[in-house]
Amino acid sequence: MGGWRSKFVLLLIVYFAGFATAIYMLAPVPQDSANQDNSFVHSAFKSDQFAQSVNLQMHKCVDYAKVAAVDLGEFIKEKYDEANKSSN
Repeated sequence: MGGWRSKFVLLLIVYFAGFATAIYMLAPVPQDSANQDNSFVHSAFKSDQFAQSVNLQMHKCVDYAKVAAVDLGEFIKEKYDEANKSSN
């Protein structure tokens, strides 16, 4: 990213997106709603399931990244050793 102006604009966008999300989650739901699948409790439950799913996938991603980092470290060490042997 560029200078401080672009970072400031990005910060404002993220801040106002979070603010809008908070207002959306705290807004009251009409009681005479015919479709109860769109109720706040149901949407909160679905968001909990979504959060758990994202958490699980993030842990899988981190575990994969750890394994890939170890493999990459071993590969770099092998190439370094080969370069040292060929230079001697």
